[in-house]
Amino acid sequence: MKVVINLSNHHIHLSQEDLEQLFGKGYELKKLADLRQPGQFAAEETVDIQGPKGELKNLRVLGPVRSQTQCEIMLGDTWHLGIKKSHIRLSGDLQGTSPFTIIGPQGKVEKKEGLIVAKRHIHLDEKTAKKWQVEHGQEVSIRAGLDERNVVFEDVIIRVSQKFVPECHIDFEEGNAAGIKNGDMGEVLLKKAGKRGVCEICFAEM
Repeated sequence: MKVVINLSNHHIHLSQEDLEQLFGKGYELKKLADLRQPGQFAAEETVDIQGPKGELKNLRVLGPVRSQTQCEIMLGDTWHLGIKKSHIRLSGDLQGTSPFTIIGPQGKVEKKEGLIVAKRHIHLDEKTAKKWQVEHGQEVSIRAGLDERNVVFEDVIIRVSQKFVPECHIDFEEGNAAGIKNGDMGEVLLKKAGKRGVCEICFAEM
């Protein structure tokens, strides 16, 4: 079981309300490039975000707009921004996450929550999930990287939807540690009960 890996840089998803506050009433995102997941794209627009002690400039906005604004950063960014507690979450799981400020060309928005470090995950369509015998929300592992620096990433969450195509997302910090580049392939490992109840990592049968 192999899946393509793409690395996520820090970026932001905006609600329509916040987009208009930052860029002007009635504003619509301008597509820069399509992403692998159908309907998702990198926009031409960028914003700055502020934390308690620092600022990150020119974060790419990803489209389309969402019901909630969500900013995804890396662990190194939390130190730069002065975030005391990092919240490693899946997309959309925003309750109780860190506050931050967004600055755009026409205004700024104060968010009470929505700043996260994205948890590793794999997008799968329903057909592939059934073939691999995995379920939405299941934890697996990914083996990837250069021979001299290959690693096994634990606690990778399966996300299943008929709208998805197979793709694993880790961030640039994780990828750089193992020499992984966009488009590299990773091997999906499942956990099976071993002898005496010990959990072993092994390949699942196709």
